[in-house]
Amino acid sequence: MNYEKNKDENNNVVLLAGAVHESPKKSHQIDGENFFEFSVSVKRLSGQLDIIPVTISERILMDIHLDVGTFVEVRGEYRSYNRLEGQKSKLILHLFAKEFKILPTECNENEIKLLGFICKEPVYRKTPFEREICDVLLAVNRANYGKSDYIPCILWGRNARFMAEQGIGCKIELTGRIQSREYTKKFENGQSEVKTAYEVSCQSIAVLSNVTKLEEQKEEPKIVAVNN
Repeated sequence: MNYEKNKDENNNVVLLAGAVHESPKKSHQIDGENFFEFSVSVKRLSGQLDIIPVTISERILMDIHLDVGTFVEVRGEYRSYNRLEGQKSKLILHLFAKEFKILPTECNENEIKLLGFICKEPVYRKTPFEREICDVLLAVNRANYGKSDYIPCILWGRNARFMAEQGIGCKIELTGRIQSREYTKKFENGQSEVKTAYEVSCQSIAVLSNVTKLEEQKEEPKIVAVNN
């Protein structure tokens, strides 16, 4: 994927290729333009599937009928918005399609590149099997809209240890893949519900600047890359 630093239009670049998991359904309309939602399943090397929600304009989808199982390629941005559910606001994540095409054969691609700022303190933890994890919420400026998308990211191993030392305002660039995972949420009444979480699983990171460190405020930003 073509990607240039420090340009809003290149802060958020996604390439996804996989099979249609759920056919498009009309979602909403903006200024007379209809938008549709569908989902794409992308197979990992392990064989596990990531089911990624996609939003696409009728201008791009045209009159194409997408059957479940059709292989497609989607390029665009990973976006977020808040949806009120009861008394709580839930962060909704989806791939906003800018380019789209049907593929003649099976293909599984899942790549994302983001450039943004840490907007919450990173949360470092360990699994019961002592695997190191760090959760980061990244604010990514959206080109021409004057707003940001808030993208949950997860880092592993030495990347997790490294990111745990960074603070709010740290500007980073990362590459990885979009993943979905199911988890069970338990309620106070004893009931439980299976939900799906979406996040970016980081493969490599680079710190471009860190305003939380005084010694770096007087210097040119230094790039420190960490790869798993």
